[in-house]
Amino acid sequence: MADHYEVLGVSREATPDEIKRAYRKLARQLHPDVNPGEDAAEKFKLVTHAYDVLSDPEQRRRYDMGDTGGFGGGGAGFGGFGDIFETFFGGGGAGGGGGRSRPRSRAERGQDALVRVDLELGDVVFGVHRDLEVDTAVLCATCEGGCCQPGTSPVTCDICHGTGHIQRTVRSLIGNVVTSAPCGTCQGYGTTIPYPCATCQGQGRVRARRTVSVDIPAGVESGLRLQLPGSGEVGPAGGPHGDLYLEITVAPHDVFSRDGDDLLATLDVSMPDAILGTTTRIESLDGPVDLELRPGVQAGDVLTIKGRGITPLRGTQRGDLRVGVHVVTPTKLDGKERALIEEFQRRTKAPAPRLAEFQQGLFAKLRDRFRNG
Repeated sequence: MADHYEVLGVSREATPDEIKRAYRKLARQLHPDVNPGEDAAEKFKLVTHAYDVLSDPEQRRRYDMGDTGGFGGGGAGFGGFGDIFETFFGGGGAGGGGGRSRPRSRAERGQDALVRVDLELGDVVFGVHRDLEVDTAVLCATCEGGCCQPGTSPVTCDICHGTGHIQRTVRSLIGNVVTSAPCGTCQGYGTTIPYPCATCQGQGRVRARRTVSVDIPAGVESGLRLQLPGSGEVGPAGGPHGDLYLEITVAPHDVFSRDGDDLLATLDVSMPDAILGTTTRIESLDGPVDLELRPGVQAGDVLTIKGRGITPLRGTQRGDLRVGVHVVTPTKLDGKERALIEEFQRRTKAPAPRLAEFQQGLFAKLRDRFRNG
């Protein structure tokens, strides 16, 4: 076996930086993409192997002590990763392959994606369908995830012989210990791609915009994240898709606000209507509805319209629409109007303003009203 230092063209006292610079220089000259000759390919394998050993301080120390190691399965004393265990516990005999690591798969799971979805309050009542444009990784249409140019395929790595790992022996007092590390040539895959796909640069995927159709259920609220399994980006080499998460944001409404599954609103009522009562038609989020005000309705009273709220996220029974009454007191009166109010005051003999008994419920009603004001 050629001396690793001679292969890289450095002295045995070379520093790690000198070794790295020498390797990079030779790799640029001998890489198969640059120099297609057979001799260059063999030299590139030797250079890569030499760098794998000398760039690792522990492996370099062992090499300097006379441990030359070898290429997976090709050198004397290579019985597989299980040799050390067979020494103590027995096994399938020398040269057995028990415990040998498998090459890693190029296909890996894709990353998850997050998309923000802006909704109106009306969308939350019944749910809504959306077609979302997502910018993410999709399967390469040229190689269909195979990473190779059409008509070509990966080839078995000449360094690790398809195992994805390089095995080396270390002499010790108890015998030969076999160590295993990922192959530096194939990066542990066991194969190399001589002709990578030009479209995806050998990744098996490309970035593109695609449309995801989704039915957003009723009852969602701001900050909620919906998970769509398998709708995220495709993994390298056509690996499984990640998940897509939708982060919901509900815009504030000018009239209605939400309280759990109920909707809250404030109704301005004139003084005559509050005194005499009336029936009025209001617009809810899903159409008009009639609302009856009884005679003498008070400011702060809350009127409930059943089933005109929000459909819950997990359920079918809609909430209610709760309407807080706000009696509007006129601020400008002409002479005739003022005279009528004064006559009304004399006839009713209303008492002067005074402090009344504390009413806990009154403040709860006022909070509802102010929240919707």
